[in-house]
Amino acid sequence: MTLWVILISFILILSTGASIGVGLGLSSAIVLYAVQDMPLVVVVQRMFTSVDSFSFMAVPFFMLAGAFMSEGGVTRRIVDFAMALVGALAGGLALVVAVAGMFFAALSGSSAATTAAIGAAMIDEMEKRGYPRSFAAAVVASGGTVGIVIPPSITMVVYGSIANTSIADLFMAGFVPGILMGVTMCLVSWVISKRNGYKGEGKFSFARILRSFRECFWALMMPVIILGGIYTGIFTPTEAAAVAAVYGALVGFFVYRELKLKDLPRTLLNAAYNTTMIMFVVGAANLFGWILTNAQVPHMLAQSFATLTTSPLIFLMLVNILLLFIGTLINASAAVVILTPILLPVALGMGIDPVFFGVLMVINLAIGCITPPVGLDLFVVSSITGISIDKVTAKVMPYLLMLLVDLVLFTYFPSIITFMPALMR
Repeated sequence: MTLWVILISFILILSTGASIGVGLGLSSAIVLYAVQDMPLVVVVQRMFTSVDSFSFMAVPFFMLAGAFMSEGGVTRRIVDFAMALVGALAGGLALVVAVAGMFFAALSGSSAATTAAIGAAMIDEMEKRGYPRSFAAAVVASGGTVGIVIPPSITMVVYGSIANTSIADLFMAGFVPGILMGVTMCLVSWVISKRNGYKGEGKFSFARILRSFRECFWALMMPVIILGGIYTGIFTPTEAAAVAAVYGALVGFFVYRELKLKDLPRTLLNAAYNTTMIMFVVGAANLFGWILTNAQVPHMLAQSFATLTTSPLIFLMLVNILLLFIGTLINASAAVVILTPILLPVALGMGIDPVFFGVLMVINLAIGCITPPVGLDLFVVSSITGISIDKVTAKVMPYLLMLLVDLVLFTYFPSIITFMPALMR
């Protein structure tokens, strides 16, 4: 009874156009009040206690670090550096989007933020140089997927907090698959560009690379400081987020000098707004997941998987299908909060490494961001470009198919994900 009421009410609420957080919270409140006869104060208590965690303090600090970097002129410098690296190849600007997306992912920790930042900088420029606007939108949407895979990743912070798994190991595990996903998108863009005659921009020059690297050196040092500090034991992942925020402010104000004092209130407000949205969704998702757990859904699902298969590989492929579908419907952080307590015990029972499983979850949900019909990044580029979702979807399909190939590769060869954290131990 509880399961059907909460799922049906959730779907009906979303169909009204309500946000994911509202849908999760309101459907949970309906079940608690109408079915389980609990006082509604439980809603507030559960939502608050779910985010009352030292690990979750990393979220606002990473948001603030990304905001300082974005406002401080980092995006332009990263695009210039990417242009120097790959701009001379066929489809240079399309390749620049993928490379810049990888660099910006290491600053923002968010898929939507990476897509929006790179899209604002590149889509109009690509159109001016003869690329179809729909193709430019698809390239940017695909490039944004690595935003939650390459560390620091807010979604990995959420998973680590829920699963009681090392956030530092998750960060290290995300590097290689994130870079491979970016390289895959570069390859797809190059093939499409060669086929359509999209030319490169300028000539390759080591002097240009060195000059642009110097320009964005301080921005690129942020992920080095974060991961270096964590693995040398200087600070925890949460403290690293605070250091990143201070570092981002110093770079914006005193190194690049493009972040002005008058920009500070707006930057802080944007970071607070984005943090509030994520934490509200996480709190509501935790409440939703708590109700599902009390309704014995994890136990029933574990029994179902045990009936279907005892093979870890087949289990992972089934999880991939589930997560790709879920990733098109709800926010990645919300999906992690809801599904981790359900799926992780089954994975651990099959001997699957929790770090590998967490990163694989994040990769699935990242790909879900460009999976039609309602992938988040598709909506972001649609709002930036004014192009309909269906036109963007048609152009994004080659990227989606190659990312699915990557996903199968990661699933069959888990060492691609696990060897970096194992190397650092």
